[in-house]
Amino acid sequence: MSFVDLKSKRQSKSRTTYVSPPSSAPRTSTPLSPQAVNARTNENIQLPAPESALAVTGPPMPDPANSAIPSATSGTPPCDNEHRRIPPEGDIVLSLRPHVFTLSTMYLDSHCSGCAGSPASGLKRCTGCRKVWYCTSTCQNNDWPIHKFECTAIQNCDAVRCLGRIMWQIKRKSAGNIWIQAMQSNRQSIHPTAVEGHTHLAQSLVRYLGASSPTELENYGIMSTADLVDVISRFIINTVALTTPSLTPIGVAVSPLVALINHSCAPNVVVVFPRCRKDSGNEPVAKVAALRNIAPGEEILMSYVDTTLPKSLRQMALMETYNFQCRCRACTESSEVDPREAVWCPTACGGTCSLPTEKNRVSRCNNCGAAINDPDAVMDAARVGQEALDKARSLQDSNEAKLLTTNIISVLMSARLTPSTHPLLALLKLHQTLLISSFQTLLTQEVLNETIRTAGKYSAGLSAVLDEGHPVRAMALVELGKLLTVDEPSPAAPQPKNESFPPSGPARLRAAYETLLRARGGEIGDDVREILIALEKELGVWVDRIRNVLEDTLPPARIARVE
Repeated sequence: MSFVDLKSKRQSKSRTTYVSPPSSAPRTSTPLSPQAVNARTNENIQLPAPESALAVTGPPMPDPANSAIPSATSGTPPCDNEHRRIPPEGDIVLSLRPHVFTLSTMYLDSHCSGCAGSPASGLKRCTGCRKVWYCTSTCQNNDWPIHKFECTAIQNCDAVRCLGRIMWQIKRKSAGNIWIQAMQSNRQSIHPTAVEGHTHLAQSLVRYLGASSPTELENYGIMSTADLVDVISRFIINTVALTTPSLTPIGVAVSPLVALINHSCAPNVVVVFPRCRKDSGNEPVAKVAALRNIAPGEEILMSYVDTTLPKSLRQMALMETYNFQCRCRACTESSEVDPREAVWCPTACGGTCSLPTEKNRVSRCNNCGAAINDPDAVMDAARVGQEALDKARSLQDSNEAKLLTTNIISVLMSARLTPSTHPLLALLKLHQTLLISSFQTLLTQEVLNETIRTAGKYSAGLSAVLDEGHPVRAMALVELGKLLTVDEPSPAAPQPKNESFPPSGPARLRAAYETLLRARGGEIGDDVREILIALEKELGVWVDRIRNVLEDTLPPARIARVE
């Protein structure tokens, strides 16, 4: 019986399972702990471990430090720190629906514009604009007070549509003290590279609103050009990516309370959209989940940028969008080798060296002290890798992009870059995506095994950079586990223990089971649980078949010894 057969039969059976819950033993965390700083004001291949949350923030938001919104602790009465509850890893610190959200244009016809859900069927299109869809009449009715303004003017720019919804909220309430006006603006310190983008967005917003004179903008609380620039700036620096439970960005959302959270490149929380199947009426709901235990009095910190990037790229992104230089511990302390910029020891002792640079060409192993023999070759490989990554992302032909990533990954591995090092980590993820996309046209045992090995390397790389409870790590485990459950086109003979990865036959199913058991949470967690149930049954089939064969070929005494 195949996995597909088991899955179809499971639909009519009870969901009783003997899957053991993940261990509650304390976990250790590899990344640097964050420093409680206000960055806005410039003050001061082993399988990864179990994961928790299963959704992640996208383009994040800075803290409106000087806004009229009170801080999360400003109104809290005094409390003895010894008796405060410490939010454990994976706990939800904050849960709320965004004030405004919009779907990206490419997801308008596959997701509900009222709750951001994606039902398998039943979406109904708005008969006015014929561009947005809803899963129920309740979602459509709830969204109509704002959608009726955009219905005749809807366009393809996600940011403009979200800004338009904010402006129509202001107009409907006829109040100057609206929530967006309390959020922080960088109008007086916009980075030069961002001026053109701000200008284009402002002009597009005015056209979208249908305003032909400054007087018409006053209905939206915009009394001057400075007010218009403030609106654009507040939107850009305070938005968060709206994602599916599987971490696919499908739009943008704005929440003033979430926007209060400051930045750190080693955060202790992450914004998630896990969705709950039992209560979808209030979706989408943003949840701020703890990545590790948070002590009483410790500042809540999230990351505004991709923390798998090296320091130089993180600082560049923060300066261009938010106009500040991060001074967290991950950016200021350099006592150890940063896994994002690491090379395996040339003597293969198990240690790592820092990626050599033009300013620091001599790099020694943190374990044995051996120096990299040819730093120029390593720097050239890293530079070529970044160029190849940029090119592969821009290529329209997936086969050409896959060939490019295959070749450049081999070059970077030969240069002894660790899987967690940029750009190798990003290339592994891209290569995995390209391989999976080719399954529909050509799925061979070789392609499947290569995809699983790539997913394994990517998961191993993430484990050196991100906290164990980070949703990106969890999702990487889900993808690896699901790949291990794919039926093998031409299974190889059972391999002995400690043989090359991935295994085959029952050993592959066992590896899938153990991998998926580490990932849980939200809607994706429910899907993982269903797969685990199926794997339990299929593994049971293997055991029963082996027992039947033994009964047919061996005497009872030998069967007892085998079992």
